[in-house]
Amino acid sequence: MSYSDNLFFGASPLIHQRAKDLRKIMTPAEKILWEKLRGKSLGNYKFRRQHPIFRFIADFYCHELKLVIELDGEIHDSKERQEYDLNRSYKLNEFGITVLRIRNEVILNSSTKAMQDILEFIKTKHLSQPSPQGEKVVPVTSPRPSHQGEGE
Repeated sequence: MSYSDNLFFGASPLIHQRAKDLRKIMTPAEKILWEKLRGKSLGNYKFRRQHPIFRFIADFYCHELKLVIELDGEIHDSKERQEYDLNRSYKLNEFGITVLRIRNEVILNSSTKAMQDILEFIKTKHLSQPSPQGEKVVPVTSPRPSHQGEGE
C-alpha cells in the first residue's frame, strides 16, 4: 500500500474535490480550530483540514496519530445524524482511526481550554483503544440536547 493510499484510504477523486471545496467554506469554529492546529502548532503534530478518508471527509486529521477531530454543530443533534456519525466513526475506527468529537460552541467559547483538552487527550488517552462506538469526546464538550418524546 502506497503512502497516498494509506493517507486517504482509497478516497475517490470526487471526495478529494469535495474536500477541496469545503476548505473554502469553513465554519467559524473550523476556522478558529484550524488557526490553532495549522503549522504543527499543537504538540508538533501535523493536522490536515477537510481531509478525504475513504468515502468521508474529516474536519481535521493527523495521520501520525490516526486521529480525526470532528466539530459538531446543531445539525448533529438529530437522532438520524447521531446514528450516521456513529456509523461513520465505527467505519473510521476499522481503519485504526480514533474520532474525537467537539461541539462548535466549545471552540467558539473556549478555544484555549479545548486545545489543552485535545493535547491532554493525545498525550494520555489516545494510546488506549477507542470506545466500541469508535468515538471519544473532549471533556469540555457540552452535552447534546436530549430527544425526549421521540419514541424512547
